[in-house]
Amino acid sequence: MAGNSQRRGAIRKGGTKKGQVVGSGGKRRRGLEGRGATPPAEARKYHPAAKRAAAKAKATQGGTSGRPTRTAGRKSDDGPEMVLGRNPVVECLRAGVPATALYVAVGTENDERLTESVRMAADAGISILEVPRTDLDRLSANGLHQGVALQVPPYRYAHPNDLVEGVRGSGQPALLVALDNITDPRNLGAVIRSVAAFGGQGVVIPQRRSASVTAVAWRTSAGAAARLPVARATNLTRTLKDFAAAGYQIVGLDAGGDTTLDEFDGATPTVIVVGSEGKGLSRLVRESCDAILSIPMAGPVESLNASVAAGVVLAEVARQRRA
Repeated sequence: MAGNSQRRGAIRKGGTKKGQVVGSGGKRRRGLEGRGATPPAEARKYHPAAKRAAAKAKATQGGTSGRPTRTAGRKSDDGPEMVLGRNPVVECLRAGVPATALYVAVGTENDERLTESVRMAADAGISILEVPRTDLDRLSANGLHQGVALQVPPYRYAHPNDLVEGVRGSGQPALLVALDNITDPRNLGAVIRSVAAFGGQGVVIPQRRSASVTAVAWRTSAGAAARLPVARATNLTRTLKDFAAAGYQIVGLDAGGDTTLDEFDGATPTVIVVGSEGKGLSRLVRESCDAILSIPMAGPVESLNASVAAGVVLAEVARQRRA
């Protein structure tokens, strides 16, 4: 009995040793089993792609919380834009920019511009939301929002084919303007305003390396962007060739053009292509034009601002068509 007791004690003593005694309980076998395919980056919680997806989803749902999201202040082609500052906000509202929300920081001192902004937003049915000042601080550098911000939704661009269909339905000869290398949204807004004023049916811009219809362009167009379609072309050269196949004459503007405005006949369907002051027309776009048009000038000025040049040519075309 004593021997048995000693063996049981020995067994108990052996069982208290650290580490494995007998086998692994199948843990090693399970550890060697495959874990399946690696999840996509968006599904891995700490991966940068997952964080970007979460931020995008949060921005999409930001309107329901009544507070602006940080991404709304960034310039993005597929997200809302945040206009900051009392003068820019009131000018956008005067121009009829289709805003979705007016944010006013708690404790903001009132003045005539803020009063007018709130009144116009209320008249237009735009949501007016009072938010903590820190929310607007996150959207601007050095707190330059002045306690007010206006959220503008992304612009809905037309397709170039939509402009052709619109011309057919108007019963008027086509008059379109295409912009090449125009990166200033103020120039874009001014061109939109001129096209609308002189009876044009639309504006075409490239998808890349071009100004977009931002709040600045809206403001410069004086509301014309709400009435005139702006189309986005994936490839401007190919789009111009499609216009030419539809029977339009393609005319580029350049100070060294081979045809002057005095000699130009704008009575037929026309697409006027405007390049930037510095770069002018790109090579492929220039080669797609039927003629390069120059504007005669009496003074020593070598060239005009892009939007001014477009306005001069549009006015001449409108004059010819009235006659």
